[in-house]
This record gives sequence, structure tokens and C-alpha cells, in this order.
Amino acid sequence: MDIRPPCIVLTGPTAVGKTELSIRLAKALNGSVISADSVQIYKRMDIGSAKIMPPEMQGIPHYLVDELEPDDEFNVCIFQQMAKSAMQKIYSEGRLPIITGGTGFYIQALLKDIDFSESEGARVWRAELEDLARSKG
Repeated sequence: MDIRPPCIVLTGPTAVGKTELSIRLAKALNGSVISADSVQIYKRMDIGSAKIMPPEMQGIPHYLVDELEPDDEFNVCIFQQMAKSAMQKIYSEGRLPIITGGTGFYIQALLKDIDFSESEGARVWRAELEDLARSKG
């Protein structure tokens, strides 16, 4: 049986109160927040993302917020790696990870430990499709 250390997940649409609740929980339970949002990770992408601002963090450590430039590559595989690293750091500090956000696929990739490595068959299939796209448009 695979026993994992505990974490809390808060998910839902933008502007339903996840951020406020994450702060309250982090204070009560000695937690740190990991953003599971596909936009909040980018610097200067504040409008429309309901991104938490530094004064709102109230001293609670936050991860995956304002970490990448807007032209940096980011996808579910990169999220999974960064979030796992953040969780290890949080656990090593004796804190509880609070994963907060509305990008459900990212949360599933983290919690279900989805393997994104490509098999040889997938590489061959991808090459065939890319050739087809080049030749047929």
C-alpha cells in the first residue's frame, strides 16, 4: 500500500475564495501554498488571473507564483516537476502543502503521479504525424 504524506487541495473556478481559504488554512496548519494555475506562474500576468499579490500572502510561503517569464515554456509536465520539488521542500521544512488552483489537469497530474515520459511507439507516431503535416499542410 502506497502511503503518501498529507496535503490539502483547494480547487474551483476563479474568484470563489480559494486564495483566502488557503491563507487561513496555512496559518492554522503550518502550511505553504503551491499554485496549481496555468497562468499565475507567469510574472506580470496579473490581470484576469486573480493572482495573489505579495501583501495578500501574509508571510505564507507561496510556490509557482510569479516564477516564469511570459515567454518561458510551461506545460503540465513542467508543472508536475516543479510542484513535486516544492512539495519535497515544504515537507522537509515540516510544513503542509496546500495545493490551490483551478487547472484540474495539473492537480490530477500531481496527485495521480501521471507518467509523461514518451514511449518509443509514441515517438514514431509523432514523427509520422509531423511528416504528414509537413507534406499535406
